[in-house]
Amino acid sequence: MATAFTLLVESVQHCQICAGHFSHAPKPLLQVSQTATILVAGQAPGRKAHDSGIPFNDPSGERLRKWMGISRETFYDANKIAILPMGFCYPGHGKSGDLPPRPECAENWRQPVLAALPNIQLTLAIGRYAIAWHLKNSKQNNLTETVKAWQSYAPDIIPLPHPSPRNNLWLQKNPWFENSVLPALQSRIHDCLKVHERP
Repeated sequence: MATAFTLLVESVQHCQICAGHFSHAPKPLLQVSQTATILVAGQAPGRKAHDSGIPFNDPSGERLRKWMGISRETFYDANKIAILPMGFCYPGHGKSGDLPPRPECAENWRQPVLAALPNIQLTLAIGRYAIAWHLKNSKQNNLTETVKAWQSYAPDIIPLPHPSPRNNLWLQKNPWFENSVLPALQSRIHDCLKVHERP
């Protein structure tokens, strides 16, 4: 018999709420397990992730895994890491990059899925949409200031810029991020993954 969790995930995977808003067929992408201790809360799948059916299967994912200090194998181990974007489907491309995640996704699914993940110890809120949802009124005036104030949200949540190559200039202008935030991030991730090493 299917569990309530399995039925919930299957409902998300077959979601068609936004079908009329895309020029392509909806293809919800997420990675979840009730044993996961780390939640990667991104924006929405990109074109490469949409085509492959694998979240963060692109240069952004390569950079994110480097930031986290983990292997691709660990990143895609659902028993350890949950991947739950603000929008489960690729939203399409606009004039200045990918379109924002559709709001219907978070409105209908985010709270029920998060409630079904009881072991999350750390949430990586990546980009302004995830930061706005997870930090709500506690976020700062902009993304840069919010990421600078990461210690105010740790150890439960760490806000991050999007790892897209489009943010290379931001990274160059803010060297404190790689010098101060990433070592702490990697240490916290290491601690959260330790639980899976126990016999």
